[in-house]
Amino acid sequence: MHTPLRIAGLAASLLCAALPASARDLTKGRTDLPDLVLGDDQGNDYAVSAKDIEMEAGKAYRLRITAKGQKEYKFFAPEFFRGVWMNQIIVNHLEVHMAGPPHHLEFDDQGTMEVEFVTVRAGEFPWFVQGLESRGMTGRFIVK
Repeated sequence: MHTPLRIAGLAASLLCAALPASARDLTKGRTDLPDLVLGDDQGNDYAVSAKDIEMEAGKAYRLRITAKGQKEYKFFAPEFFRGVWMNQIIVNHLEVHMAGPPHHLEFDDQGTMEVEFVTVRAGEFPWFVQGLESRGMTGRFIVK
């Protein structure tokens, strides 16, 4: 006897088998976005390299977020993180894979995190460094 769940699983398997390999892995051919750098080498802990980052819905991207300042940065983008399919977050060549979005990214020291994702939902999504918004550490992810 076939249950609806078993039938749905079979249908998904057949669909994936019928697709070309490039269509099955949406992260192949991803685009590197401009690096988002928090702080700078000249001692400005509140500098931000890019306020707005534009993307297209349905495409794969890699974003490198780098902390160069001497502050602790708690990077939040809750609406954006919920509006993308997160492939992985890479720190020092170590990969974090999730079944849902991260709450936030925290930089206790200088370093870089790479975030790989596929945009799902169009819109404007604010990002901010918690506690440093009044110092200009805010911006937007714009997905068209």
